[in-house]
Amino acid sequence: MEGLPFTPPAGADEGGHLGPPPAAFALLAADGVLVGWSREAETLLGYTASEVLGRRAVDLIATPHADRDGPEEPRWDQRPRLGGARSAVVDVRHRGGDTVRVAVALHPLTPAPDGASSGQAPHAVLMATELEGLRWWETRQAMLEGLVTQSPVTLTIYGPGARLLWANASSVRELGGDLSTSLGRSMTELFPGDVLTAQHLAPPEDLFRQILETGEPVIDVHFRGRAPADPRREHVWSSSYFRLLDGRGEPVGVCEQSIDVTDHYRAQQRLALLAEAGARIGSTLDPAGTAAELAKIAVPQYADAVSVDVAAEVLEGEEPKPATARDLVRVADSDGDPSRVGERVAYAAGSAQAESLALGRSTTDAVVPPTRLYVPLIVRGTPLGLVTFVRGDDAEPFDDGDRSVAEELASRTAVCIDNARRYRREHTAAFMLQRSLLPRSLPELSAVEAASRYLPADSHLGAGGDWFDVIPLSGARVGLVVGDVAGHGLGAAAAMGRLRAMVRTLAELDLAPDELLARLNDQVGKDASDQGGTGADGSGAVGATCVYGVYDPASRTSTWAAAGHQPPAVVQPHSPVRFLRLPPGLPLGVGRLPYEGAEEELAEGSLVVLFTDGLVEARGKGVDVGLDRLATVLGEQRGSSPDRSCARIVAALASDEVRDDATLLVVRTRALGARQVATWELPPDPALVARARSMAAEQLGRWGLDDLVFTTEVVVSELVTNAIRHAFGLIGLRLIRDRSLICEVSDSQHTSPHARYAGSDEEGGRGLFMVAQLTEHWGTRYTPAGKTIWAEQALPLV
Repeated sequence: MEGLPFTPPAGADEGGHLGPPPAAFALLAADGVLVGWSREAETLLGYTASEVLGRRAVDLIATPHADRDGPEEPRWDQRPRLGGARSAVVDVRHRGGDTVRVAVALHPLTPAPDGASSGQAPHAVLMATELEGLRWWETRQAMLEGLVTQSPVTLTIYGPGARLLWANASSVRELGGDLSTSLGRSMTELFPGDVLTAQHLAPPEDLFRQILETGEPVIDVHFRGRAPADPRREHVWSSSYFRLLDGRGEPVGVCEQSIDVTDHYRAQQRLALLAEAGARIGSTLDPAGTAAELAKIAVPQYADAVSVDVAAEVLEGEEPKPATARDLVRVADSDGDPSRVGERVAYAAGSAQAESLALGRSTTDAVVPPTRLYVPLIVRGTPLGLVTFVRGDDAEPFDDGDRSVAEELASRTAVCIDNARRYRREHTAAFMLQRSLLPRSLPELSAVEAASRYLPADSHLGAGGDWFDVIPLSGARVGLVVGDVAGHGLGAAAAMGRLRAMVRTLAELDLAPDELLARLNDQVGKDASDQGGTGADGSGAVGATCVYGVYDPASRTSTWAAAGHQPPAVVQPHSPVRFLRLPPGLPLGVGRLPYEGAEEELAEGSLVVLFTDGLVEARGKGVDVGLDRLATVLGEQRGSSPDRSCARIVAALASDEVRDDATLLVVRTRALGARQVATWELPPDPALVARARSMAAEQLGRWGLDDLVFTTEVVVSELVTNAIRHAFGLIGLRLIRDRSLICEVSDSQHTSPHARYAGSDEEGGRGLFMVAQLTEHWGTRYTPAGKTIWAEQALPLV
């Protein structure tokens, strides 16, 4: 170029990836005279530098077109307006005589280059290109201007030491609006905060040094902190970093591009909080436990402190009363003061808390920190209590999004607390029903000394269907039973009550154990058919198990039968612990196969232990392990009382978490000696009736029961006479002096006698009627050899 030395702006003649045509440049003095001419200008218009230097630029214009900055004709002899270039589309004369339509732009320059005289000092640079090039330059200019002034993405350039060199308009706004006060400060000073990404990041200075040396960008790093323009609100940015090179390819700095993702991040955090709440709140069927779960989830990621107050009647399992600022109980407090949990809380009328409860909606009571948000726990339109969320002085106030999250948390908590309330009510009712159906105390009998334990399950399933009973029977005998109804809750407890009542009724008929279970099985099947279900859900007794035995202290024999139940354990003096070998039998209601009985002689002082599966089914261990542990404990209890044995067994076997109800019945057998029992065998001869009366009277005399002689003689006479008249074979007569006087007559006949009113003209038929009138109780029991008719009389008061 002739004239003043002139080098086009860096990159002006580089095509780049957009491929722009080369631009022509010329330098103009203050009076519009051309003082510089580039080779691109010579190529564009055909004039050499010597042909145009010294001429006015306007002389080359053939026909001016619309000024891009206004309608007036461009004036090249005037200084361009401050803040931007003047541009226009003009027709310029080519040296060959044609005209060329070009786009021209006039840019102001800095002071004159070295070596230029003041008269020739370049005042502006004139850039021209054909219209095709103009579109590229305009696009490039718009892109650059948009990134600098309009983009929501912050662009920041850091130099050595991670210190700020330049920032676009979006970044300047985050910096507080004044770039001059931020230039030269480090990134850590400008944006203190935490790195949220899982990857390990070095300090900014080391990170930028690494990027400058390796050229490897760092993409999508999430930072949390406070911007100088908004110090009260915590922001989250997604940032990426890459190296900047100069025209020679040398690294000169690091560019950071960031976008504020606070709203997106908070939305993700809220969704994650609600998902965690859905998984954790309500894991326990306990109102206080549910409230504590809410506090643990909400603090500290949502609030700085949380307290939960619940209506007193809800904690007791009752229906909540209409919404008022009524008697509440603090059930959870994240401040960690245990003394506050359980205290009564009352909110004054007109307070924000009372308003929230009365209106059934969330409210706040502070404009400046600390801010409190009150959210009622509402179920079916009725508040159960109130949750208070607190944020401290440095935290942001609750906004609409926060309030929605709090209301969702409170809604889930309210449903879980109401479920816990319903469970507690049913659980309490089931236990009350079950306890009312179980024996309140065990009878004192001559046959056995008994003790029992009932262990409710530790699970949330509620009361089960385990039961036990000790049933006094005729002849000083005793019936022992333990059973287990499948299922839990009110249905299982009610089914247990029905089974226990049926067993007692059948036992008082003096049925043998196998026959009793057979009749019980038939009744359970009928009940299930009437209910239209199998009872697996606890609504019936189908699938119940049971073991029933009868012990006779006079003969020291016992008879047992089982319906799918574990057999009793027996500890006899000087013998090892063993479990009775009983035919297993099917559970009640699942089949119609006959049950089989087994007889076992028990020495006086034997320990008999009946139990349900819950006692021996320890968590993670088999039943056999539990049975072995029971046998070990029983081996150490030979001389212990039944009550002490119960305590030792429970301590040893119930130490693990109990998954099911457990029932334990322990009895120590007693025996009636020769001084309490008198037995005779009589041939079926009517002449021996008088002899039978005489033997009975003599025995009562030896027992000191002379007051009962007359009545006993009448009873013996009538029962023996009936046996001789209606049966065959030997007749048995037995007197037992126990807590009452028992008279028994046995024969080989299975026909059941009946008491009746005899007509005035009948000679017989009054025997059993008189027996019934003279004794307290009488009845018939059957044996494989026949039947026994018995009658009881109260002993005279001493």
